[in-house]
Amino acid sequence: MKTDTIAAIATAMTNAGIGIIRISGEEAIIVADRVFCAKNGKTLKESKSHTIHYGFIMDGSEIIDEVLVMLMKSPNSYTREDTVEIDCHGGTLVMQRILDIVIRCGARPAEPGEFTKRAFLNGRIDLSQAESVIDVINAKNDFALRSSLHQLQGSVSNKIKELRKKIIHETAFIESAIDDPEHYSLDDYSTHLSDLILELKTEIKRLLDSADNGKILKEGIHTVIVGKPNVGKSSILNVLVGSERAIVTDVAGTTRDVLEEHVNLNGISLNIIDTAGIRQTDDIVEKIGVNKAKEYLDRADLILYVIDRSRDLTEEDNEIEQMIKDKNVIVLMNKSDLQQKIKEDDLKMISEHIISISAKEGNGIDDLTAMIQQMFLHGQVALNDEVIITNVRHKNALAQTFESLNMVEESIRNQMPEDFYSIDLLNAYESLGYVIGEKIEDDLADEIFSKFCMGK
Repeated sequence: MKTDTIAAIATAMTNAGIGIIRISGEEAIIVADRVFCAKNGKTLKESKSHTIHYGFIMDGSEIIDEVLVMLMKSPNSYTREDTVEIDCHGGTLVMQRILDIVIRCGARPAEPGEFTKRAFLNGRIDLSQAESVIDVINAKNDFALRSSLHQLQGSVSNKIKELRKKIIHETAFIESAIDDPEHYSLDDYSTHLSDLILELKTEIKRLLDSADNGKILKEGIHTVIVGKPNVGKSSILNVLVGSERAIVTDVAGTTRDVLEEHVNLNGISLNIIDTAGIRQTDDIVEKIGVNKAKEYLDRADLILYVIDRSRDLTEEDNEIEQMIKDKNVIVLMNKSDLQQKIKEDDLKMISEHIISISAKEGNGIDDLTAMIQQMFLHGQVALNDEVIITNVRHKNALAQTFESLNMVEESIRNQMPEDFYSIDLLNAYESLGYVIGEKIEDDLADEIFSKFCMGK
């Protein structure tokens, strides 16, 4: 682990009211004292931890900015190292100037995520908590934010540690009984272990089942709006977004490229793509847009198939229906405020999820939200004390754990010697350890923390 002193701008590089430069490491206080002149003349080194000091950042005899400096001494800081944060005015020039001076005075530029990486390596947080930090920053809805905060507070860590404690207890008992059969008996032990394995598998299965919800909470539902030209796709996008994002005209084929928008519907994130109307066309640009629409359909989690219920279905609709069969489809019967030529029964072969909607009147959005919740989240997700897996790496580790427990069950059924049990139990124990980072390769740690923003 690198123990040199690092520094970075911890706020966004844009003009704002306040900017923060963060310094952490063995010489953080020494470096800060080289650039900071307190109004009362007192140095940071002789000051108490968790105090704030008013003064100036100096470049030699030149005053660079008027600042407040927060002092946090080891181990009571984010990184468990001596840490100094300089609160300055939030201009990009002044922040960069202060950072340059700090680096000249003994610090080096921090790598992306290096402050959080040090918090992990120094044992203040485990790996699952470290990963939740970036999830909090990137949260797109209330559910994602609350889930990430739960994980940051240790919801996943505590559950994993609880499971590992049960597994290692049984492993230790088996090893003790094998080494000292006079004091530890394995008579009828397989019955006890079978019950425990069933209990562990039930808990891990619940965590694995939560991963689908977790993916949706974290990343959003990749949603494609599709339909033939001039059925109101762009109007529906505008209603969902809440602004005139797409051009709407009576001319068929207005949308030629794809439009991407992020929408929050009552806590559910939709990554929406509005596509060109699918039809046979000789227009080269429109044809490219139609081909793109077909490509996005293959990758969609959800398809919103828009039809104009005031017009009869055509061969173009039949072509679209072939493309979207066997996918998650909600049929939006648009223009429900006009005379209706299409009935719901005409669309049952496409999907059982059908909603009447009027983009012009804004009707049907609440029904759409409820239907998406029912399809993807099985109703509202109540986080409370529930542990939800939102990380693919965690899901894979849990799946490996589940498989190792299956191997233990198989050994019990085949009446194998007890030392076979301990081999697979230890594999399960190690797989769970990957979630919290107890066993992790350096390159994986580097990959995880490289995804963080600078200064975090």
